[in-house]
Amino acid sequence: MTGSDPMSRKPTQGSGGQANNSAGIYCFMDIVAKQAEEYAADHTSPMSSLLEEVEHFTLTRTPYPSMLTGRVEGRFLQLAVQLSSAKHVVEIGTFTGYSALAMAEVLPHDGKILTIEHNSHHAKIAQNFFDRSSRGFKITLCIGEALEILKTLPDARTDLVFIDADKRNYSAYYRESMRILRNGGLILADNVLWYGRIFDPKDDDSQAMADFNELVKADDRAEKLFLTIRDGIYLIRKRVSVE
Repeated sequence: MTGSDPMSRKPTQGSGGQANNSAGIYCFMDIVAKQAEEYAADHTSPMSSLLEEVEHFTLTRTPYPSMLTGRVEGRFLQLAVQLSSAKHVVEIGTFTGYSALAMAEVLPHDGKILTIEHNSHHAKIAQNFFDRSSRGFKITLCIGEALEILKTLPDARTDLVFIDADKRNYSAYYRESMRILRNGGLILADNVLWYGRIFDPKDDDSQAMADFNELVKADDRAEKLFLTIRDGIYLIRKRVSVE
């Protein structure tokens, strides 16, 4: 998860139920009941040891631990890649690399991920983890402005886009993502509940997310499903009939 942390997270328990100290794990989301969130994680397949290391690093050594994708959403991304037979993935917002690594682990050998990160410090952390992964060769990390990089990509050649970056540009990212996406391809947009702030937007980021959700809802080019997984995921499929 990438972007500013909109509020402080409360300490919670790990997926195994053990309590963590106040410097450790934080609740990812306050809308879904804490017990349900923990139950979901406990009943989701564990991730690889390297991803568990990325998770621990992010939760204990970064100032915004709630930006972590985590087990439940990470496994959801993996299943989305596998079920859609995606081979060419674009990720907007890398952070510490958890989601890119999760998807790379299930891509076919010739699959590729382009992940875009504006923050050079985050990019350095992510690249270190990519370099340690046997699937890291599938990942290309670009540092820079996402919109500028997206505009260099060809039309209709991408199978899946994961949007998880600065909230004020979500609508612009969506428009470019629909352009580069093949017919039948998927967009997964994270944080679409935005900690409940979309219901009564009082700041620019919250209004931007509310506007993004309405943009997707009104787009006849897309089939869409709004999922209340963690902080909300919009699952969007570009209609095959789109020219």
